Amino acid sequence: MISSKWLLNQLLKNSTIKYKSSGFTLIELLVAMILATLVITPLLGFMINILDSDRREQAKANTEQELKATLDFIARDLEQAVYIYDDTGINAIRNQLPPVSATTHFPVLVFWKRQYIKNGIGITTTSNNCNTQPERCDDTFSYSLVAYYLIKENSQTWSNAARIGRFQISDGYGDTDQAKAATRDAGFQLFDLTGTGDLITKMNRWTRNGTYNQQILTVVDYIDRTQTTASTSNLANCPANPTNSFHVCVDSANTVAEVFLRGNALARFENTPPNYSEQTKNYFPQARVRIEGRGFVFTK
Repeated sequence: MISSKWLLNQLLKNSTIKYKSSGFTLIELLVAMILATLVITPLLGFMINILDSDRREQAKANTEQELKATLDFIARDLEQAVYIYDDTGINAIRNQLPPVSATTHFPVLVFWKRQYIKNGIGITTTSNNCNTQPERCDDTFSYSLVAYYLIKENSQTWSNAARIGRFQISDGYGDTDQAKAATRDAGFQLFDLTGTGDLITKMNRWTRNGTYNQQILTVVDYIDRTQTTASTSNLANCPANPTNSFHVCVDSANTVAEVFLRGNALARFENTPPNYSEQTKNYFPQARVRIEGRGFVFTK
């Protein structure tokens, strides 16, 4: 009998010990949750900051790459330029350019260039079709008017920052006047160098011929829109840090241009991108390039 009681007591003791060591009390759970919160919360905030910084740096890198690619594209365009308009010239022909809103579209870089045409003109006395008989045709060129715009138009397609747009119209080419007319862009009119005045005066008298069919095509997005107007100045007084995000300096001979661009990387993930400031300037990458064109019209 005694041994039975002793065995029962031992079993009850073991059961109690196992029960007590199989879990936590409510106080212990609360303390553990508080400690976990104190440890995890700052770690979570640290991770969020790292991810946000990484996103900003990636946006900055992408913007820098796009600015460089855009300047390379503009540089190749300007290498064929025969005449580059300065600020006075752009204002003189402003009404002849595409009739877009003067409050959202600002022409900054406007120039004439030689447009290379591969197999564009026949080299035999018979009528040639250069599309089917390229061996009977030779390369030629035509003149084109090119305009780059700073665009600050609200759009569902593009960001709420500014963007750079490009417009081009070209003269026709071919063996006959009919062929040239068929390949000429609507609204194109070649500059007229007859009459009185110097070259600048004559180029500033240019007018279009009718209406345009061509559209202004976007070259790059996420451009800073801090300033509301575009800017062109003389190359001799070109500012080191222009206030405008798209700035062009033109020399007095209208053959050399320096192009400045400033992007806005924050516009890639913010619906209302901030303006340029000293506190956020690291996320407003900028780049510039200086290009010399072919030279004066009809001289090279």
